[in-house]
Amino acid sequence: MSARGWEWCLAVELLLLPLLFLATNAQGHSTGEVIVVSGSNVSLQISKSLPDNYKQLTWFYTIHQKIVEWDSGKSKYFNTKFKGRVVLDPESGALNIYNVQKEDSSTYLMRVSNATGKEQEWKILLKVFDPVPTPAINIEKTEETNNTCYLKLSCVIPDQSVNYTWYADSGLLPEAYQRSVLELRVPEPQKYSKFYTCEVSNPVSSKNDTVYFIPPCTLARSSGVDWIASWLVVMVPTILGLLLTRDELF
Repeated sequence: MSARGWEWCLAVELLLLPLLFLATNAQGHSTGEVIVVSGSNVSLQISKSLPDNYKQLTWFYTIHQKIVEWDSGKSKYFNTKFKGRVVLDPESGALNIYNVQKEDSSTYLMRVSNATGKEQEWKILLKVFDPVPTPAINIEKTEETNNTCYLKLSCVIPDQSVNYTWYADSGLLPEAYQRSVLELRVPEPQKYSKFYTCEVSNPVSSKNDTVYFIPPCTLARSSGVDWIASWLVVMVPTILGLLLTRDELF
């Protein structure tokens, strides 16, 4: 190889040297994900023990935003949205977050360095979900023609990233019906269902609502109507009894 060629190779190596140093100086690890409900407390911790005699430990919310830094036996908490809600355990390296909110969802990074400057990094994905609200099934349309029942039921939770699951009295409906709006046509009497249940769920909670039908598709009652009917069964005799007692006293 010519002298000019050697000079070119040497120049390239010198340019790449800082990048190679960074690649060997910091080792990255991923420790999976943690899923919790909003309002709870969570502890983010690496799966393995910390390096022996580490000099500095830092937790990041983003790659540029520090949450807390431990250095030479002292912990420094930075002025972030986590201030007053986090506590670092220097022995285990765990970051304890209290009253987590949906907005706290992120990939957290823990960086540890030793006396020689060698760094190791761990990443943990935190997902925070709000509990799902109780859904209410809306009867969009019911139509009976020649013993064929057409139903359109909606079960929508606004501004929620949830999964929808529909059940009939025969069990779980096919995958094609698993969305916020249930639209189906039941042509055979043996396939008529006496109720339909919509379940909304996310990784931390689930709620459901049910509507009942008299086959083929006459609405009988909903969960809410059923609750009101039960309340009336209990309260009406009680009210009548109080009125009779009042009349006897006067």
